[in-house]
Amino acid sequence: QVQLVESGGGLVQAGGSLRLSCAVSGRTPSQYVMAWFRQAPGKEREFVAGISKTGSTTEHADSVKGRFTISRDNTKNTVYLQMNSLKPEDTAVYYCAARHSVGSYVSTERYSYAYWGQGTQVTVSS
Repeated sequence: QVQLVESGGGLVQAGGSLRLSCAVSGRTPSQYVMAWFRQAPGKEREFVAGISKTGSTTEHADSVKGRFTISRDNTKNTVYLQMNSLKPEDTAVYYCAARHSVGSYVSTERYSYAYWGQGTQVTVSS
């Protein structure tokens, strides 16, 4: 089992940048595929980006490709989401998620992730 704690959210103007962090603790964090999801008010939680255990494989939602980048540092047990060129429609609560995996496949399905953080609010003003 792992515990996930997000940080780095806040209020930023459109066009600005933020970097979210997800601290991973518990049993062998490097054995988990990690992902970021987000949920805006009144909307379903949606996949943003995911990364394999070693970082060799990443997936990004079409809506954030070219603007957001997921990465991980297994020596620090931390996963990052660098968000650039932020737009008001990026406003949401961002969640870090983990799933145990024996391969490098990065799932985009929220129900395949067993572990979740408490979320961090990102607000982008126009």
